[in-house]
Amino acid sequence: MIDLLAATMQGLPPLDPGHFESIGEGVADESGSLATSGLAIFHRYIWVFVAAFAITILATPLVRKLALKSGIIDRPSDPRKVHRIPVAYLGGLAVFFGIMGGTLVSYLATAWGDLGVVYPSEHMVDGEYHGVVPISVLLGMTVIVIVGLLDDAVGIRPGLKISGQLVAAAALAIENVGVKVAQGVLRPVGEVLVDLHLVANSDLVFYIPIPGLEVPLELNLVYWSGAIIIAVFVIGACNAANLIDGLDGLLTGTTTITVVGLTILALSLMVIDQGPRDAQRLVLCLAVLGACMGFLPHNFNPASIFLGDCGSMLLGYCTIVIILTLGDMGQTHLVLAGLMMFAVPIIDSILAIVRRRMSGKSITEADDQHLHHMLKRALGVKGAVLALYGITACFTALGLAMSLSRARVVYALALIVVCYVGVTAIKVSRRQYIESQASLAIDSAKRPKRSAS
Repeated sequence: MIDLLAATMQGLPPLDPGHFESIGEGVADESGSLATSGLAIFHRYIWVFVAAFAITILATPLVRKLALKSGIIDRPSDPRKVHRIPVAYLGGLAVFFGIMGGTLVSYLATAWGDLGVVYPSEHMVDGEYHGVVPISVLLGMTVIVIVGLLDDAVGIRPGLKISGQLVAAAALAIENVGVKVAQGVLRPVGEVLVDLHLVANSDLVFYIPIPGLEVPLELNLVYWSGAIIIAVFVIGACNAANLIDGLDGLLTGTTTITVVGLTILALSLMVIDQGPRDAQRLVLCLAVLGACMGFLPHNFNPASIFLGDCGSMLLGYCTIVIILTLGDMGQTHLVLAGLMMFAVPIIDSILAIVRRRMSGKSITEADDQHLHHMLKRALGVKGAVLALYGITACFTALGLAMSLSRARVVYALALIVVCYVGVTAIKVSRRQYIESQASLAIDSAKRPKRSAS
């Protein structure tokens, strides 16, 4: 499937079925040759997944004991909570250890030369190895975790959490992670402006002369647009993941499904040698996937530990970083495909904002009308979680279909699904408000009208 997806993305004819029978023959360990298929590349990078999984599943009980000893516990004082006994927080710390551990394996393997020559590429560093996960990404994860830990332990103002998320976003922009995400949209605009003789180049780079300076100030519109998009995406994803983390195992499981789709896409891009971030993207995918699967047994209903704000924001951040790197070569449609895989948290957050504004409430005011709350009332906790797993799988499949081509029918189908889910959710969540308005209208109609004097 990975190689078929890669061939389709590259505009090549479908691969011969015989290729799949010898799909492992390119693994360097066995034949001395370079890996040229998606599965062969996955085999070489699987140790990243294994390390992240093992560290997380072993670290979670230790972190749970630390949380209980420190009193960092979620007590069921809010009627919206589904658990009836205190449950430890800090699960996100174990997930963080797992992701960092998996990433460290890739660093060590590259230094030893094992992962350095996995597949032929034009984007190897000094012709010897593929780039490792940028330090800016690891720094961003660390900042997000520290802010989340402070919120879980002592509670902090929302503004301080947003500030931490902006710092994490700024770290990405400084190292050019995801800044070209707007290039696919802005470059065609630049070409039109060039044809109209309004700008000098389609890259939308402007040079502004400053009195007293010999060199004019360079203004790269693509870069700064990308930096703004990074900030919006990071803040949105962190808070969207935090909002949907309301049932045992929900965010962990939906993130697992989403990252499976992103991993398939990442492997496909590696096969066609899309760009210099191919290996970085795959390592991050496998590290997040391993950490989520290692944490899920502890977090699934009945949960013995929760992610907390630390873990929910971390998973949102890691997922959006992977999605942003899909646009590193200016392929904005791949970013849209990644966002489609992440659609459940995005839709839930947008619906929460719309719902609260329509009801005259503050957008930060908590309620029990999220998607998972509505499904829980109908299906129970496990039923709601499994239903959202299925919905996430559908959106992930749609995202993979969108990555294959820019076919209008796929985008139309995605739009229909998103709108249907949105309208249905708003209608159900506002049913009580609609019924009360209808009751008032009926009472008003029954009142006798005063005769004109």
